[in-house]
Amino acid sequence: MMVEANPVKFYLAKFFFLGFSFVQWLVATTILMRFGFDSKNFFTALVFITLGLIFFLIFLLISDKIKRVAVGKNKIVVIEGDKNMRFDWPEVKSLKLIPYFNVYKLKIRGKRNPIYFFPSKNVDPAFGLLAKDTSRMGEIVQKKKKDFGIK
Repeated sequence: MMVEANPVKFYLAKFFFLGFSFVQWLVATTILMRFGFDSKNFFTALVFITLGLIFFLIFLLISDKIKRVAVGKNKIVVIEGDKNMRFDWPEVKSLKLIPYFNVYKLKIRGKRNPIYFFPSKNVDPAFGLLAKDTSRMGEIVQKKKKDFGIK
């Protein structure tokens, strides 16, 4: 049985910065169209255009790293559209939960870039910086980390 995170959470995290950048550009366009093209309005619109560009660059940086992942007892499956990449647990180099972002960081042997994915449910915070995934996905991850000596 494979456990996968909520797709709504995945798509929201992946495309949040893109949507927010479009909102910034829409505000800038509205300011220029509605209030005229004087220096004060132009500067205000330029601030929103710049914010939109910054959020768009953040989207470009993180969108390739966030993936949909299904975790099972025998393998990890990275879901990318029609194509699925399957990895056995011994191929996992490290798997860590990043507490404040509520996201897992997965490193695969032989792959350069890490993969970030969400747990199946919200992670329970414990004692400030520590966090523990108490969902079914968290149980599988903890058991396999112990079985294969994964960091």
